[in-house]
Amino acid sequence: MARKDSENQKKSMSRLFRGKAIFKPLNTGRIDGHVSCVREWVANIFFYTKNGVTIMIDAGYNYARLQEKMGWLDIDPASIRHILITHQDTDHVGALEPDSEQLFKNAEVYIGEIENRYLTGEARRRVIHRLYKLPMVTINNPKRLLKDSEVIRIGDIRIECILVPGHTWGHMVYLIDDAYLFTGDTIWFGADGGYSFISTLAEDNKLAVQSLEKLENNIRARKQPVKIIPGHTGWTDDLDFAFRHRTEICSPFTKKYTDPSAPYDGYIEDDDTEECARSVLLRKVTVK
Repeated sequence: MARKDSENQKKSMSRLFRGKAIFKPLNTGRIDGHVSCVREWVANIFFYTKNGVTIMIDAGYNYARLQEKMGWLDIDPASIRHILITHQDTDHVGALEPDSEQLFKNAEVYIGEIENRYLTGEARRRVIHRLYKLPMVTINNPKRLLKDSEVIRIGDIRIECILVPGHTWGHMVYLIDDAYLFTGDTIWFGADGGYSFISTLAEDNKLAVQSLEKLENNIRARKQPVKIIPGHTGWTDDLDFAFRHRTEICSPFTKKYTDPSAPYDGYIEDDDTEECARSVLLRKVTVK
């Protein structure tokens, strides 16, 4: 989506979801010694660092302040050579679009082979119960197409790719070093636990719930600690919290699913500051 379209989406989504207490993104900062994030309005992009190599998970909006906020984390955009994409929605790939700042023009993009069909035009992204067709996204970076259950390595970083269709047809989540699960728009954290992501934005809500069940079984079978990190609602290492309502779908206009701790308007980011990004670790989400 073009820069102008990102700005228009910000305005329209702000009006639509203002006061609904739905989005509660992490502010820019660090979760721990490996994971840091940048806040772009209601979305987060993440960085994973190990042994001098930093990879990026999702690429946010077509957002003018990305380089500035990466600077708060002492990450040079030119150092990013590998970007994992969970799905091609505009709030997850905007920094790769041709009219972006081209901060990552030399990076290789990793995306699921099914999800790539949106980029080739073989499929078109639809939202609001598939009634509304979104503009086609263009990414000119070199791409590596990923299969379900494929394991890749970037330096010393192990990445397992897990297909979770529903929100989009080819949505991938990434389990990194068996300890960090980046879930994109598969899970939404409410005040009392995790749900299947926002109903109006899914290609197929029933499929999304089925995928989330398979994901839970996959992660629990490993019997080891995992930090679960969605794209819009914080993080947790409590699997019971993360999957508590996985059979339910978040309906953004139903009070049951709102979170009193969420900002009135997530598109206002005045509380996202360099001082906090440099000094405060980002706390996990817990039951209120």
